[in-house]
Amino acid sequence: MKKVFKSYDFPIFITVVLLCLFGLVMVYSSSMVTAVARYGEEMDFFYQKQKTAMILAFFLMLVAMIIPYKLYQQKKILMLMMSGIIGFLFLIFFIGHTAGGAQSWINVGTRAIQPGEFSKLAIIIYLAAIFGKRQHIINSIDKAVVPPITMLLIICALIAIQPDFGTAFIILLIAASIIIASGMSMKSLGKLLGISLIVAAIISLAILISGNFSEVVSKERVSRFTGLQTPFDPETIKDEGFHLANSLIAFGSGGVTGLGLGDSVQKYGYLPESHTDFILAIIGEELGLFGVVFVLGALGFIVLRGFVLAARCPDPFGSLLMVGISSMIGIQVFINAGGVSGLIPITGITLPFISYGGSSLLILMISIGILQNVVMRSNRLAEKKMQVKEKNIPM
Repeated sequence: MKKVFKSYDFPIFITVVLLCLFGLVMVYSSSMVTAVARYGEEMDFFYQKQKTAMILAFFLMLVAMIIPYKLYQQKKILMLMMSGIIGFLFLIFFIGHTAGGAQSWINVGTRAIQPGEFSKLAIIIYLAAIFGKRQHIINSIDKAVVPPITMLLIICALIAIQPDFGTAFIILLIAASIIIASGMSMKSLGKLLGISLIVAAIISLAILISGNFSEVVSKERVSRFTGLQTPFDPETIKDEGFHLANSLIAFGSGGVTGLGLGDSVQKYGYLPESHTDFILAIIGEELGLFGVVFVLGALGFIVLRGFVLAARCPDPFGSLLMVGISSMIGIQVFINAGGVSGLIPITGITLPFISYGGSSLLILMISIGILQNVVMRSNRLAEKKMQVKEKNIPM
């Protein structure tokens, strides 16, 4: 057993643990006012819920580290997984409840789960399994690409209808990263890009003809762009620029060293989502540039380390799994950090391992467990090959 655990990637493991513990502290600091003022709960309400989710997440990560990742490539398991995800996404339209403007949640007892989060990992496993098996025909668009892309579009459509365009967009970007890493030639990638643009144009035309353009490009979504351009405008700051303006004020107030842990001003109602979407702004305000650099540096390390390990993996399925998982984390970090800093429009995407959110944390930790599982089995295989090679060397 000692040899087995030695085969895991310790740098990623310890970085994830540090980020989770740091995130737990910041969830408490950023949510204490919201818990009391908005929800009438104890100050540690969100902290306790996040702590419970974290304990479960660590357990599931350990389980994912033990279960051989090759099992996920079996046809029956893939079909069961994708059927379950599609079923959950359909179920939302009947028993789901709305939060943040999207009907994306299903209540399970006293908690709520977000099927869209689970769809991210399901798509990673599905695409990695399909493209891993079809390496010999990877440049055949109709045989190797069209079937999995069809499944991808169905899931993205179900999520976009909720409407949760942010999650749907992230899933598309994750899928794109797996496709690019699948070994497909540049010519085939070009064909796929052309087909994608044609499909996008047809969908856009259909929306215009149907008269639903105003629903898709709603005032709220347009306001995210106007708020990005002029957040401090006297009129904009009252509405669409409110969140971004206060986020930038938080970063400015924190400076290099921060105001001190727990001393944020913006969490007193100025940033309503201070413990979820805008937790990085609170980190910047309380711990300054040092805190932000620590978080983004640690997250960036996990992503880059994941890509390096993927490049070393001899198994196409395992390699694509790690590419998908690393891309998922990296894309979410960029979108969240870009949104709270004014680089891109705000999309409501949480910061991995740091923000409050049970569904997100569970999926991230299971994903890390799968990544570690691939690393362990790749390292064990390399050790066995080395031992065989040493035995065959004549004395």
